[in-house]
Amino acid sequence: MTATLDAFLSSYALQQDGVRPAVVAVVHQLAAAALKVRHAITQGPLGTELRAKRGSHGDGDDQKGLDVYADQLFLEACRNAPVAVYASEEQENAVRLDGTAPLAIAIDPVDGSSNIDTNVSIGTIFSLLPAAGVPGEDPAALFFQPGSRQVAAGFFIYGPQLALVLTLGSGTHIFVHSARLGTFVQAPESPVIPQRTREFAINMSNYRHWDGGVRLYVDDCLKGSEGPREANFNMRWNASMVAECYRILMRGGIYLYPADERKGYHQGRLRLVYEANPVAFLVEQAAGAATNVMTRILDLTPESLHQRVPFVFGSSEEVARVTRYQAEPSMIAERAPLFGRRGLLRA
Repeated sequence: MTATLDAFLSSYALQQDGVRPAVVAVVHQLAAAALKVRHAITQGPLGTELRAKRGSHGDGDDQKGLDVYADQLFLEACRNAPVAVYASEEQENAVRLDGTAPLAIAIDPVDGSSNIDTNVSIGTIFSLLPAAGVPGEDPAALFFQPGSRQVAAGFFIYGPQLALVLTLGSGTHIFVHSARLGTFVQAPESPVIPQRTREFAINMSNYRHWDGGVRLYVDDCLKGSEGPREANFNMRWNASMVAECYRILMRGGIYLYPADERKGYHQGRLRLVYEANPVAFLVEQAAGAATNVMTRILDLTPESLHQRVPFVFGSSEEVARVTRYQAEPSMIAERAPLFGRRGLLRA
């Protein structure tokens, strides 16, 4: 018999601990909103209103019409769920909803929106945190707790299939929407990220801006079977983190978005609350690892709603290797770099 998202959530809610029924209600509402986003994306070429730049949001990134549309859909969904506070990448401030509700949600309504015009997979990332008491003057304070306190996290990916990747704290699970059945159907096996990998994802155009540890790591990968790694690596990059994460869950790999020397990138670029925390929770529950290059992501305590962070996640042994390269800079002097100062491959 085909297992569905409804059946999975019903089984989870059987263990009454106060917050589980609320989690189930929120996930149901998010799934319904995701179907509406999917519908907008699949109705042919996106109209000017959804494709067009709409300015920038609270932390300065470009905002497109689809970002705003999806944000309003998910906000409305959360108004109909037991959510105390809604925090979105698309809004400068957190939004109070139901002060008596047990959960707070942080959401990136459209991850990878720069790919809207290029038909690359985009997604929605969300994190559910306990809402301990009624928020005071600043409802954003509910989100200043480490990611290890998340009670659930997930993302929807709008690709060839509409899929939900979800963790409720006991493994990571994948559900694919079936148009025939009209519901999300659970994949037969939960993903487990292999410890080792020969595939990495990073934006190589920024090589000249990285610090020594990240350069050394990539240099060693690119040297292939004749280098210190004694293996040939593949490189991927499509500027959509949900797509990168889904691939890593399916077959392993490592994703790197380090801090670098460019203006606005010194503290990293991805948001801790909306992006890094939920993805780190999903990855760890699938036997992977996630750090800010040096420290476990889920141990970090956010200091602001839109805080940015360097982000490395994927196969655990590879993530640990990146940390060692960063922590032991003396290693850098022991190897000749593959690239010169201008980033050109040496003969």
